[in-house]
Amino acid sequence: MTGNRPQRPHRVDSSPELAPKPYEFVSFPKERPNLQRPVGHHKYLSDRLHGALYLKLKVQTSLHVSTGVVVMGNDIGSRIPLIKTMVQDVDQKLSIGGSSLKGCIRSVYEAITNSTLAVITSKYRSQIPTERLPCRNKEQLCPASRVFGALDWQGLLDFNDAKCENMGFATGFMPSLYRPRPEERSAYFIRGQVAGRKFYYHTIRAIDKGQNAGIPVQQAAREYTFTTVLHFKNLLAEELGTLFIALGQDPKYPIALKVGGGKPIGMGTMTVTVEKMLQAQKLQLQQRYSSYNLNESDELVGKKLQQFIHEKIQAAHSRLIQKPQLEELTAVLRYPTDREPPSGMY
Repeated sequence: MTGNRPQRPHRVDSSPELAPKPYEFVSFPKERPNLQRPVGHHKYLSDRLHGALYLKLKVQTSLHVSTGVVVMGNDIGSRIPLIKTMVQDVDQKLSIGGSSLKGCIRSVYEAITNSTLAVITSKYRSQIPTERLPCRNKEQLCPASRVFGALDWQGLLDFNDAKCENMGFATGFMPSLYRPRPEERSAYFIRGQVAGRKFYYHTIRAIDKGQNAGIPVQQAAREYTFTTVLHFKNLLAEELGTLFIALGQDPKYPIALKVGGGKPIGMGTMTVTVEKMLQAQKLQLQQRYSSYNLNESDELVGKKLQQFIHEKIQAAHSRLIQKPQLEELTAVLRYPTDREPPSGMY
C-alpha cells in the first residue's frame, strides 16, 4: 500500500496493551555531521543564490495550528460555546505562523542531511548520540543549522506567515491526545540510544470525534489554500535543492508537510506548490553591504522554473542528500497515500 512502510524487526512492539502508533523513525547517518563555519550575513555573495520563493500550500487533511487560547464561540462567529483558536488576520482570515512552517520544514531538512538535532528533551539527553546534540558553537555548524539557524546564528532563510485564501473557518472536534511514552515503547530506542527522528504518517483523512466526544477547534478544512513568500540568501545550489526536496518538489520523492497539531490522528497534511521564484541577478555595493534588486526579468515561472528546480535538486542529490535517510523519510511522508488513520488510543 502507498505510504505503508514495513516495520523493522527491532521496532516491533509486542506489548498487547499498547495500540500501534502511526509514526516511524528515520535513522541517523553513520558518519558524524560535517561541521563548518557559516557563510555570514555581511554581504550577498556573487557565487551564491539569493531570492524569494512564492509558495501555495494546500490543506489535504484538516489543519489546526493552535494559539493556545480558548474563547467563547460567538467571539469569532461560531455557534460552539467554547473553542480553541487559530491565528486570524485583521480581515478574519486564518494564518499559519512563519515559525510553524520553519519548524516542520527544518525537521525534514535535518533528517535528509547529515545534521544534528535542533531541539532535544533534556530527560533523554544521555540517550542521544553525542554528535547529534544541537549545535552550540556558531563557528561549527551542521548543514541544517547553517541554513536554518542555531544558537547566536540567524540562518539564511526568512519565513513569512502563510495567509489563507479562503474566508471563514471550519470547526473540528479533536479527541484527547496522550503524551508520547518513550519509556514504554521499545521502538524509541536501539541499544539504549534514540532510534532516530520521529515522523508521523500521512493518512487519507483526519479523525473527528464529533461534538459530543471531541474538543472543539477552529481549523482550516480540506482544500483550503494558504500563500506565503520564503526569502533566501547566500545559499549553495545543493542547499536550495535540498530545500526544494523538503518542500516535496522532487517527483522521485513525493512528500508532503505535517503542520500544526493532531498529527497522530491524521491532521495537518499540506502539499506545496512553488508558483514562482524571484532570483537576484545583479549585485551592487551599497555602503558597507552588498545588496540585490529584484525586477520582472528575474522572475522564473513555468518550464524555466521547473528546470531550475530540477537542476538544484540534482545538485542536492550529488553533494548533500543522505539517500538512505531520504528513502526512509519518503516511506513515512509520501503523499498521496491510502493509509487509514489510527483507531483506538491516540
